Amino acid sequence: MAVREIKNNIFHVGSIDWDRRLFDQLIPLPHGTSYNSYLIKGSEKTALIDTVYPPKLEEFIAGLKKSNINRLDYIVINHSEQDHSGSLPAILEMYPEAQVLTNSKCKELLIDHLHIDEERISLVNDSTEISLGDKTLKFMISPWVHWPDTMFTYIPEDKIIFTCDFMGSHFATSDLYVKHEGVIYEAAKRYYAEIMMPFKQQVKKYTEQLKNMDIEIIAPSHGPLYDKPKFIIDAYSDWASDDIKGEVIIPYVSMYKSTDKMVKYLADKLMEKGVKVTPFNLTETDLGELAISLVDATTIVFGASMVLAAPHPAVIYAASIINALRPKAKFISSIGSYGWAVQLGEKMDEQIKALMPAVKAEKLSSVFVKGLPTDDTYIKLDNLAEEIFNKHKAAM
Repeated sequence: MAVREIKNNIFHVGSIDWDRRLFDQLIPLPHGTSYNSYLIKGSEKTALIDTVYPPKLEEFIAGLKKSNINRLDYIVINHSEQDHSGSLPAILEMYPEAQVLTNSKCKELLIDHLHIDEERISLVNDSTEISLGDKTLKFMISPWVHWPDTMFTYIPEDKIIFTCDFMGSHFATSDLYVKHEGVIYEAAKRYYAEIMMPFKQQVKKYTEQLKNMDIEIIAPSHGPLYDKPKFIIDAYSDWASDDIKGEVIIPYVSMYKSTDKMVKYLADKLMEKGVKVTPFNLTETDLGELAISLVDATTIVFGASMVLAAPHPAVIYAASIINALRPKAKFISSIGSYGWAVQLGEKMDEQIKALMPAVKAEKLSSVFVKGLPTDDTYIKLDNLAEEIFNKHKAAM
């Protein structure tokens, strides 16, 4: 494993996971990921910031050995989730003198999840300063980005802040720093949408704090580092803002093309009005792509066929995921086709409302039809397109 120097005596000793394609058995990883760990060699003491995902332990240990450290005084754990802390038990065995530095909530979770000996853990808070000699560790307790135990670690002498998941990206690359901002922008936006968006208010708070600090490098625990911090700070400020961009997304599933015809017609009508719209066929869609679109979505229109006496399960699943992500969408609607006497519309509206209590969106008109869409169906879709256009115009 490559050991790379970030600043004088500050090293990246993490691991790149080129092949991983699913995170938490839920989140697609089209570009793999990394587990960034950082070694700080002070003039008097040495510290490690975070560890790596346990399957990467062997190469992590190889990197530490390559770093020629005989003693490790501190292991800072910014967050207890096991892609960051999972190798901690093995590293504590290697370095029996090392003391874990973390906050009280993270301590509790490390004991619960990894059975770390309480005696090996020292608590820190916002006022704690740990001297390594010529370098100082300072801490920012930053809960709910995205667990209740998160904190950041800052080295003022080097103007570098280690933010764990905050401002990270699932992106495997040999580049230590961001080189292609457009590529990383999309990866970081996907990461924000899937992981940070439910905690938008906290994201705003900590983004503003970082904006007002003297920082030259932001070093997250996934993806490349930012040696131009303004790039990611501005992006987070935009994504977490209350501003809307007048975009429509249509997550849908169509069993016999009737709903598909309705979705495509509505999309065309919105485009004619200059409204940006993106349909997502839920049988084909990468969940991450849908999540990215939710960051800027003003209106969500669900499209569904009926299975037995209920909306298609793919739409129900999508609604539950959207609720968990808590987007800032202002309006919601539903369209679709059903096959026999049971009325889809009422069932679908009821279930979506029940599944999405966290999405405080105004309900717009719905359009449903038995079988193929008719001339009357298309008139109703024309009206829905006009309603969406007018609502966006009034809201922006």
